[in-house]
Amino acid sequence: MAEAQLYDGPITDAHHHFWDPQLNDHPWLAADANIPFRYGDYSAIKRRYFPEDYLADAGEHRVVATVYVETEWDPTDPVGETRFIHQVAERYGAPNAVVAQAWLDAPDVAEVLAGQAAFERVRSVRHKPGGPAHPDEVGQSRSLMSDERWRRGFAELSRHGLHFDLQTPWWNLHEAEALARDFPETLLILNHTGLPSDRSEPGLAAWHGAMSRFAELPNVVVKISGIGQAGKRWRAEDNAWIVRETIAMFGAERAMFASNFPVDGLCGSFDDIYGGFKCIVADLPLAVQEQLFCGNAQCIYRTHPSAFHLPQGTSDMRTTA
Repeated sequence: MAEAQLYDGPITDAHHHFWDPQLNDHPWLAADANIPFRYGDYSAIKRRYFPEDYLADAGEHRVVATVYVETEWDPTDPVGETRFIHQVAERYGAPNAVVAQAWLDAPDVAEVLAGQAAFERVRSVRHKPGGPAHPDEVGQSRSLMSDERWRRGFAELSRHGLHFDLQTPWWNLHEAEALARDFPETLLILNHTGLPSDRSEPGLAAWHGAMSRFAELPNVVVKISGIGQAGKRWRAEDNAWIVRETIAMFGAERAMFASNFPVDGLCGSFDDIYGGFKCIVADLPLAVQEQLFCGNAQCIYRTHPSAFHLPQGTSDMRTTA
C-alpha cells in the first residue's frame, strides 16, 4: 500500500448552493416551511448563503472553483435562478459551472432548456424525479424517470449538449439504468452517492448492489457527497467504507467529491467533510486524489476559468433576479 499523503492541492467543489431566501423565492426555505428532510430540522440553513459565507466555511481548504446546483427556486421562474447565479459569478468569479432548474414534464420544457443552455456557465439540468420514498414501496409506484412525458423532455437535453444531474435514492436506480441505456448520448451525474441513509448491514448491501449495477453503464458518473446522517456529526470512520466502495465501483475517473454546502453543514463543518475525504483517500496516489478533488469536476462540468475571489464591498452585495 502506498504511503499515506493527505491531499493539499486545489479543490473544485462539484455540488453546492448559494441563496438569499429573504430576497428570492425558495418555497422550501420560507420561514413557515417544514418539508420532510433527510437531516431532520433544517431551519439553520434558512438564511442568506453567499460566496463570502462559503469561503469562510471552506477555511484553509483550497477551493479554486465550484459547481452551483439549482436550489428549488420558484418553479414558475427557472431561468430567473440562472440569471441570478450568473450575476453572482460575474462578481465573485464563482460558481464556475451551473446545474440549472428545468421541469422536464412541463409543456414549455423545450423553450426553458433552450433558455438555460444560452447562459455561459450552464452545463447540466436537475429535476428530482420523486418516486417511491422507501425501498419497500418499489413496485407500488414509479418515479418520473419512467414517465413518457418526462422522458420526452429528457430527450431534449442532448439537443443542447446538457448533462443531467440525478438525485434519487439507490432503490430507484433500476429506473435510472433504463434511462441511461435509452439515452446513451446524455451523461447522468448521480448526486449524493445514491443516498445511503440506511447504515444497517442489509441496507448497505442493497445500496451496494444497486450502485454496482448502475456503475456498469458507460454514461454515468457519481458525486461523493450528501452522506451525512441525521443527528450525528460527520466522521470519516462512519463514511469511509461508502466512499471507498463508491470509488471502487465507478473508478476514480468517474467520481468527484462535493460539499453540498450549506445543506451538509447541518451534519458537520466543511473541514469535517473535506478533511474526512482527504483522510479516507490519503493512501491513493496523489494523481488519483487530484482527480477526485478537482480534475474530474473540472472536466465533466467544463468549468469556467474565472478565479473564485472576494471583491471589496462584498458585505453590501445584494443580488436579485
